[in-house]
Amino acid sequence: MKRLPISKTPKVYVGGAFIRSESGRVFPLKTSEGQLVGHVPQCTRKDLRNAVEAAAKAGPGWAKRTAYNRGQILYRWAEMLEARSEEMAAALAPTAEDGGRVAAREEVAATVDRIVYYAGWADKYEQVLGSVNPVAAPYFNFSVSEPMGIVGVIAPAAPALLGLVSLVAPAIVSGNTVVALASEASPYPAIVLGEMLATSDLPGGVVNLLTGFHKELLPTFATHEHLRALSGVVSPQEKRELEMGAAESVKRCHLVDVNEVPDWFSNEAETAYSIRNFVELKTTWHPVGA
Repeated sequence: MKRLPISKTPKVYVGGAFIRSESGRVFPLKTSEGQLVGHVPQCTRKDLRNAVEAAAKAGPGWAKRTAYNRGQILYRWAEMLEARSEEMAAALAPTAEDGGRVAAREEVAATVDRIVYYAGWADKYEQVLGSVNPVAAPYFNFSVSEPMGIVGVIAPAAPALLGLVSLVAPAIVSGNTVVALASEASPYPAIVLGEMLATSDLPGGVVNLLTGFHKELLPTFATHEHLRALSGVVSPQEKRELEMGAAESVKRCHLVDVNEVPDWFSNEAETAYSIRNFVELKTTWHPVGA
């Protein structure tokens, strides 16, 4: 008797667990040929608030880890993605012909390289961003970087995987935690990415992935007081609305107009200054001598 294959039930990755939307709502995800891939959770404002709570719980422990250890964990994340690269390529191009699948493999490879790039900066960015400041007094004066807290990330529509990881990796490498909204047009790669994160060394709650619609979730991203910064690619109107909402809680915003996005595959899309966007500088005075 021929058996029917069991299809995957897509769930979002929040707080180290796989959850459905608290509302129970889903939306269909179809290929360009009209084939149903699955029903993706349509996350709500409540899901976003729950994700922020999970990120807040994970934050202190993640920030206390050594920079070297965070680099090791990011490198392990890259290893997991490399080992399951064909699965991720299929998520990016589920029924694509050879050309589409080749492009998907290239995106996965670029994503692996992007994670390794930021893993390498984990124990080095402090030497670039921090400083010893000259003062005309018998003191040493140091400026050192500290993580901001919880960063809200809005992924670009495309490239769905590389764009998402390029925004998440520089935020978490310095000790921040992230609540990320996956590509609205292509959310399935974020679902598979969550499955890979669950089996990596990254502690649950450091990266929380949501799927859903901008019109429903962006207002809460803008006004939630426990989100300390926003990073993402949005339309000009969404950018204005996010910045206006963020002003009330004094969020740091690094939002890119969808019409001005960089080439995600180029070297311009990876820089240590992306790490600087989500750290705060703390100045310490220390007396010279006894």
